[in-house]
Amino acid sequence: MVSYVQRRVEKAKNTVNIEQAELIRHSLIQIHPIADQIAKSFYAHLFEVTPHLRKLFTGDMNRQGTMLMTSLELAVSSLGNPESILSAVEALGERHVSYGVRAEYYPLAKESYLWALKTHLGDEFTPALKDAWAAAFDALIQTMANASKS
Repeated sequence: MVSYVQRRVEKAKNTVNIEQAELIRHSLIQIHPIADQIAKSFYAHLFEVTPHLRKLFTGDMNRQGTMLMTSLELAVSSLGNPESILSAVEALGERHVSYGVRAEYYPLAKESYLWALKTHLGDEFTPALKDAWAAAFDALIQTMANASKS
């Protein structure tokens, strides 16, 4: 009998393939030194296209950007071993609900993050890398949204 946790881990593993995980890990080499710029662009774009979400962010946006990039780097660096961060991602999803985040906001954040990556990585942000990041984001979204339902 497969446990509930094993099913959740398998879903996360099946969302991102091995080649995509490697592309993402390699892109972190480029992303890490400019993470603060990517975070600023992400939030600027998110608030430009969805100004109503600005009210959810009341704290220091530099600190918020650092937390975002650290969380994403941790999550994607663990793609080969999602069970190692499953509880942390679920807890993150539960916290986001307490902040007022609704499930329909996650795809908006995904699109803004992909936009920020394209803006900063330029031609290095290939269609394959975009697909890989989109798949990783989808896995995070699914895990966070499912946690908020339980």
